[in-house]
Amino acid sequence: MRFAILNYVKPDGFVDRLPENEPDAPAWGAYTKALIEAGVLVGGAALMSSHTATTLRLVEGRRDIHDGPYAETKEQLGGFYLIEVPDIDTALEWAARNPAAATGAVEVRPVYVT
Repeated sequence: MRFAILNYVKPDGFVDRLPENEPDAPAWGAYTKALIEAGVLVGGAALMSSHTATTLRLVEGRRDIHDGPYAETKEQLGGFYLIEVPDIDTALEWAARNPAAATGAVEVRPVYVT
């Protein structure tokens, strides 16, 4: 099964910082390397800061566009991993190793594969 591991991180100091300049870069690098070595990583990416987001809704057939993320939260979606593992328990084991789990939150969600 494929799962998305969504990394929610605190916004402090996140604004416009490149992933390689992140203070936790070694932890993220080690986590990514572990996923690769285990053969479960399908893809993923770091995301730009939430202030770069644009949210779109259709209202009565017209586009309603707003700067910023969909929701105001204490954490922001900082990136994601796409993994392929046998079950949710294995996905949760990987999520528990994610650096965001210690300071933010990690959401694990099954992915439809067509």
